Amino acid sequence: MQKTSGNERMDDADLRAAEELTTAYHKMTRELERVIIGQSGVLKEILIALFSRGHCLLEGVPGLAKTLMVSTIADLLSLKFSRIQFTPDLMPSDITGTEILETEEGTGHRRMKFVKGPIFGNILLGDEINRTPPKTQAALLQAMQEYKVTIAGEDFPLERPFLVLGTQNPIEQEGTYPLPEAQMDRFIMKVTVDYPEDEAERDIIRLVRSEELGAETSSEIITPKHIEPDVVLEARRQLPDIVVSDLVENYIVALVMATRKPERYADSNLAKWIEIGSSPRASIALDKCARAYAWMQGR
Repeated sequence: MQKTSGNERMDDADLRAAEELTTAYHKMTRELERVIIGQSGVLKEILIALFSRGHCLLEGVPGLAKTLMVSTIADLLSLKFSRIQFTPDLMPSDITGTEILETEEGTGHRRMKFVKGPIFGNILLGDEINRTPPKTQAALLQAMQEYKVTIAGEDFPLERPFLVLGTQNPIEQEGTYPLPEAQMDRFIMKVTVDYPEDEAERDIIRLVRSEELGAETSSEIITPKHIEPDVVLEARRQLPDIVVSDLVENYIVALVMATRKPERYADSNLAKWIEIGSSPRASIALDKCARAYAWMQGR
């Protein structure tokens, strides 16, 4: 019998762990598609962002189940879900939390106590994120980049995994505030949520009808079977080990450089479409998402 080295045994263990996680990912997909119909591509892109430690901006007209997608993913993984309805009068403290004056029982001493806001969760849905002024939008910047909130000089770390999903309505622009470049740069991708196809539309009608019938007869309404949230953390741990070829790296760099120096491609008319070039975060994001997608495909 041929001896196996320690490194080979470790490689076999890593391979088995990766295969187990890939199986768990396919189970996640099946469970999500039982509840969210006709949006498999969007679900895949949200999961890529989740595995890549990124944040996601969802754009689509009302009624396309954007909120349901996010809450279902949180429910599937038993993660804490928070939803903030962004409005023009929303204040930064409504997101991060605020300090209150508290009187201690018995001693009567007064002290300031920090009450955490909805940002202290695992998955935060910022609904119509462009309907609040830039000052309030900026309350998310530190959390999205550094995974902490600083209040009165004290740092409060956020739970992991932490994912921000912002939604935008592309057809109603009155009373909106375009996201500043600094915040757009924090999102790893922007996902367009489109209308479902004919057959999916029929399936949606049937699903809602069966859920209404279930509610009337106290039958079980379709809910996803829970999957351990450690799947996400373990996937994030494995992604850096995925090999990226020089060819793919060169392609990523070429894409990003084309946005910075479009004049290199004079025949393409790129320059008239590009206002500002991509930052290094873009190339990092492409690399992370490519590795996450390869992992999800079992490669």
